[in-house]
Amino acid sequence: MVRVPAAALHRAHSIARTAQRAAARRYRARRPHPAVELVPQPHPYVRALGLVGVVLLGAWLGLLIVGNVRVPVGPMDTTMTLRPSLTGGTKINVSPLGALELSSHEAPLRLDVDVDRLDPDRSQALVDHPERISGLQDEVARDVEHGTVDLAVRSCVAVVSGATALGLAVYRRPRRALAAGGLALALLAASGATAFATWNPKSVLEPKFSGLLSSAPSLVGNARSIVTEFDAYQKELARMVTNVTKLYDVTSTLPAYQPDPATIRVLHVSDIHLNPASWKIIASLVEQYDIDVIVDSGDTMDHGSAAENGFLDPIPDLGAPYVWVRGNHDSRGTQRHLEGMKNVHVLDDGKAVSVAGLRFAGTGDPQFTPDRSVAAGGDAAEELAGARLASALSDQKAAGTPVDVAIAHNPDAARQTDGDVPLVLAGHIHHEKTEVLKYGTRLRIEGSTGGSGLRAVEGKYPDPIQASVLYMDRDTRRLQAWDEIELGGLGLTTAEVSRHLAEENRPGATDSPSPSASAP
Repeated sequence: MVRVPAAALHRAHSIARTAQRAAARRYRARRPHPAVELVPQPHPYVRALGLVGVVLLGAWLGLLIVGNVRVPVGPMDTTMTLRPSLTGGTKINVSPLGALELSSHEAPLRLDVDVDRLDPDRSQALVDHPERISGLQDEVARDVEHGTVDLAVRSCVAVVSGATALGLAVYRRPRRALAAGGLALALLAASGATAFATWNPKSVLEPKFSGLLSSAPSLVGNARSIVTEFDAYQKELARMVTNVTKLYDVTSTLPAYQPDPATIRVLHVSDIHLNPASWKIIASLVEQYDIDVIVDSGDTMDHGSAAENGFLDPIPDLGAPYVWVRGNHDSRGTQRHLEGMKNVHVLDDGKAVSVAGLRFAGTGDPQFTPDRSVAAGGDAAEELAGARLASALSDQKAAGTPVDVAIAHNPDAARQTDGDVPLVLAGHIHHEKTEVLKYGTRLRIEGSTGGSGLRAVEGKYPDPIQASVLYMDRDTRRLQAWDEIELGGLGLTTAEVSRHLAEENRPGATDSPSPSASAP
């Protein structure tokens, strides 16, 4: 019998256990882990799409939060912003008129420019230092260039920061977050290069209008003619910028008629067409001529939309009661808004009201031409509205409350009141005119107190701003005289007042008084 030493036996057992453990480890290594079987690794394409989604969302959030700059452009304050877009281009927002879209470039980024306000200090500086006007065009170009560079730098920071922050929040790995930021910067650079390569400077010739500017041809004329004639417009840049200030100065120096104290003074305005300069001019005339009542024969608005209603806010503070009838550019919504205002008297369907010692009756225009979905009724509709007003005047006279002044927007409607009222007021045609009708009624047509609004830039010369002061005898309530006031339109600073004396306004009058004096 062979005796094995104990030490050798112990070594043999140790070797066996070591071999067994090694075999067990090799077995476990070959066997898949249960967790790996339950959660398969995503495909590389899926991971790439996920990263792109994080980059795009983070970049968009960055632009949304900090990707805009306030840029002074000449006398205006603007806000420039980059926005993600499928079509690119440039959108210029001009409150409250709407927006102008230009196909300036094709890239997944759109440039938004918001015209916030006209800075009064910078505008006044141009008035005080006219020598700066000659360099204003270059100054504007530099302002736009600086604003674009500032916007580009800020947008890069916003895009990279947004994508990196979101990548860190999603992946919780700094390396992956930095990859997201780098990819965002690369995408922004590629978009900028695409925009530069597809830049179309002629896009201004084919603009797309929205909002209140959707009827742009009727508002600002043919875009091509305005662009091609801009050299002529820029020669008047100094006058355009100082236009409102100069008009205020002009109205403060107009001569005032000094009638008998028993005279009632009526300020007749019409066709303001959303020109904000009109309110200061009207307020100045009310104060200077000691006006008792203002009569507005319509077309105060341009499209009659709710967005325009804020334009009417100065009316209660003009210093005199305001009598108004609806024009063909004023909607029923505009009328309802005015009916809720203090010191405003809205006349429609022959309604009569006594204000400042005179009895007025009027009717709104039956047609609303900005609404292209409704067929216009033409002259027949106007004449029918005028006939209804004439009937209401006859009823008032039969009731012992005769009307002194009738009001209609369209002269075709106003002419139907001939013989039923001494004086009828109208507008619509944008120039002043006076007629004595067949049966003795005097028709007084007012020009545009808004200088035709934005239409002032359509023609070779701007339309003048016109209004009239009517002097009515307090006892007879008949027209004594009137002053035709004409101020130079856009870019002009002239003023003229023409004095007219009226014969007693009664049936049988055959001719219209001629001007007795003219004061430039």
